[in-house]
Amino acid sequence: MYAVIFRAVIAELDDRYTETAQRMRELAMTRYGCREFTSVTGNGTEISISWWDNEEQIRQWKQDPAHRQAQELGRRKWYRDYSVQIVKVIKAYKSQP
Repeated sequence: MYAVIFRAVIAELDDRYTETAQRMRELAMTRYGCREFTSVTGNGTEISISWWDNEEQIRQWKQDPAHRQAQELGRRKWYRDYSVQIVKVIKAYKSQP
């Protein structure tokens, strides 16, 4: 399993951002096999973590035309700065009730 960690310093978020972000999450999960996609914002930053089975899914997601357009809007308008990390999960476990 892999995780993509996206961190950004927010410049300006608008209604188009909200709509685009929701559409991109749905696209990642329905077309490219993303297992989970979680985002939080606060203190002028955004952190999103998405979970994937393999690197090929991530590569295909990155190249999706709608996603590429959203990336360009992010660079131009919504984010002052951002970083992306792709990590391989070595071990994962949950608490037991």
